[in-house]
Amino acid sequence: MAKVLVIGSGGREHAIAYKFNQSALVDEVFVAPGNPGMGDVATIIDIKVDDYDKLIDFCLQQKIDLVFVGPEIPLCDGIVDRLSAKGINIFGPSKAAARLEGSKVFSKQMMKKYNIPTAKYASFADYEAAKEYLLQQKCPIVIKADGLAAGKGVVIAQDMDEALNDLEQMMCNDLFKDAGKNVVIEEYLEGEEFSLLAFVKDKKVYGMQLAQDHKRAYDNDEGLNTGGMGAYTPVNHLPESAYDEAMNKIMKPMAEAMVTEGCPFVGVLYGGCMLTKDGVKTIEFNVRFGDPETEVILLAMKNDLYETIMDILNDKPIELEFDDKKYLGVVMANKGYPGTYAKGAPINGLDDVDLCFHMGTGIDDHGNYTANGGRVLFIVGKGDSLLEAKTNAYVNVEKIKCDTLFYRHDIGDKGLNHE
Repeated sequence: MAKVLVIGSGGREHAIAYKFNQSALVDEVFVAPGNPGMGDVATIIDIKVDDYDKLIDFCLQQKIDLVFVGPEIPLCDGIVDRLSAKGINIFGPSKAAARLEGSKVFSKQMMKKYNIPTAKYASFADYEAAKEYLLQQKCPIVIKADGLAAGKGVVIAQDMDEALNDLEQMMCNDLFKDAGKNVVIEEYLEGEEFSLLAFVKDKKVYGMQLAQDHKRAYDNDEGLNTGGMGAYTPVNHLPESAYDEAMNKIMKPMAEAMVTEGCPFVGVLYGGCMLTKDGVKTIEFNVRFGDPETEVILLAMKNDLYETIMDILNDKPIELEFDDKKYLGVVMANKGYPGTYAKGAPINGLDDVDLCFHMGTGIDDHGNYTANGGRVLFIVGKGDSLLEAKTNAYVNVEKIKCDTLFYRHDIGDKGLNHE
């Protein structure tokens, strides 16, 4: 029987640990550093995601059979290279391959070089040059920080005054610290976004079913970009041709391109895509499971996660299967997120909720859960229809009592309009 270590502390990692815990091949799941809500499916280990020496020691002492990394920062920092060098079995991209997410400039250069459809763009390290270019463009326009910014490093400016201010904040005023020293300025694309995740090893790409994320903080896609306020799967109103186009023109070509470049990709590749009037275009690549898409996709996946990953690593062919249910999840976040927010408000009602993944909870001195993160809870509903899944999700959201939490009310509505 296998031992698995999941690295990370959010709702995504809770869902990954939950899925590993269901495997008949797995005896024990550990999560580091985890959060208090994960104790139902894993043993929580107090080791930070970037304390590589302690993680290595733990893996060797416990004879861990597989390490799975949730968040992007340790992947971009080279955790896979470090653990692999010690003979530890880890599923994820090397530091060189993780540049697909770690650097927007590198990612766009790869798309351009290998003819992977994406928005027209230019990248800059010099503020004056970026400003001069920006003044020649039409609005709305998209400005992206080159580096990692926890899913918030993208702004869509509606007019030139806003665009110039956003550029200055990024490049001159450290809005995203070092992540915004270099920027990508790209055309604004119109269409419907969707997330396509795939297990990848070298040129082998196994696509999962589509999900749709909700990036903006408030209803009707208003407010600031967040790490995601909800998600649902499948996305049945998008044509099958969109899935095929994304696989054949985006996901597979990028996997092949990375092999050609000498930094083959291993792990979960996330394609943030948009169906436009000119076909499917790439919005971004991530090098790990998306959050919160993971929390719904893994529930729909019938395959044993441990067996699937081990087969991929051992070059055995796999076939992914998903059930015919619909899954919809709602993020409950602290008021003020994605900006500043208070921490520590007590959460009541969790025992009455059918399925919840903890994204950012703590425990107070009395053993009660508290709202400690920006995104705090992910409440999931399941159903034979998307409407039933949404209804079940929000019935459970209403059971949660916490003075500081807010949530969107329109998760899944784009899909419902086509049901």
